Amino acid sequence: MNTRFRTAVRRMMPVLALLAVGSEAAASTLNQNASWTIDRSGTTTKYRVVSYGDSIFAGYNGSTTSAAKYAGPVVQSEYLSALWNADIEQVRRTKSGAVASDVYNNKIVAEASYMQSSTTRVVAFEMCGNDGLQARTAFKNQTGTCDTSGLDTAVNNCKTYVAKAMDYINANAYAGTKLKVISNLHYPGYAADNVQSSCKSASTGTTVNIQNTLLPYIAKMNWAMCDFARQKGFACADTFAQYMGADYDSNGDGQIDSDALRYVAGESEASYVNRITTTLRSTIRDANTHFVSAGTSYDYIQSDDTHPTYTGGTITAGLFGGSTGSGAPRYTSFTDGKSPIWNQYGHERLGWGLSVFDPSAP
Repeated sequence: MNTRFRTAVRRMMPVLALLAVGSEAAASTLNQNASWTIDRSGTTTKYRVVSYGDSIFAGYNGSTTSAAKYAGPVVQSEYLSALWNADIEQVRRTKSGAVASDVYNNKIVAEASYMQSSTTRVVAFEMCGNDGLQARTAFKNQTGTCDTSGLDTAVNNCKTYVAKAMDYINANAYAGTKLKVISNLHYPGYAADNVQSSCKSASTGTTVNIQNTLLPYIAKMNWAMCDFARQKGFACADTFAQYMGADYDSNGDGQIDSDALRYVAGESEASYVNRITTTLRSTIRDANTHFVSAGTSYDYIQSDDTHPTYTGGTITAGLFGGSTGSGAPRYTSFTDGKSPIWNQYGHERLGWGLSVFDPSAP
């Protein structure tokens, strides 16, 4: 083995260590950037969609070198291409494993030039998932008396950097941008977290249920994302509702579960958290089994119990750089604004959830 190769391998080890654990709870990160153009026949007009985030927007699939071609942001771009009868250049600037501060500083701010192009019409972002994953891992590893201060810190950091990101995008995105949108968090490993902790409650002296402990914190993050969006001119794609609620009325309250779980503009944090953790708690289901009807379900989460499922192949994104490519849209039109597989894969659902806010004209 020559010296140059040994050096390269050593430099790769921190990233390989991240991916070996099957989640993003470790501190290592991996840049996964890509550009894919939806090349629609009969038009040469092209607009840009820029998406910043972590592994969710990256289309992470467990590989150090590839990612899903049709991650949620690209799926959204297919809908836009049909709506506008135009080519759509979808630019992903993402870092798998990144906490909110990292996405903000090293993607949104450091790579602001991507959203400053005069062709930019949509800017999307997501963050905070790794703040939550790392805090969850730390909590699960506790012994003795349970300490939730790490979970509080994750929520506070999420709120801080979501607000900063929106302010920065508002100040720096191309003036002709028509849509700015954030996607909130699904709860990966919801079913697996329905276990008792190793630590004990200071008030009762007994162990606590991890799912019961974490759900309010995820709800606080999701409320903050959507409420900041309301205040700062962004749309909020409620991915929690889309992933964790069935597409039929399972509790007989007259509402489809995935609709009932959505953030309601203007509601207080306390009201939202109570609705998610108490009132509608019985309708929340692990996204590994997303019911589209009482008798049919699809798996929205990969085998790592964290990242969304996808279809349509992969592109280079990771240790060997990113891809720039193009291809014809998989669907040239959408009946009722939905592809035939809109609710069958996690990334297809994410892309559709983003697309419902697409402006009618560029």
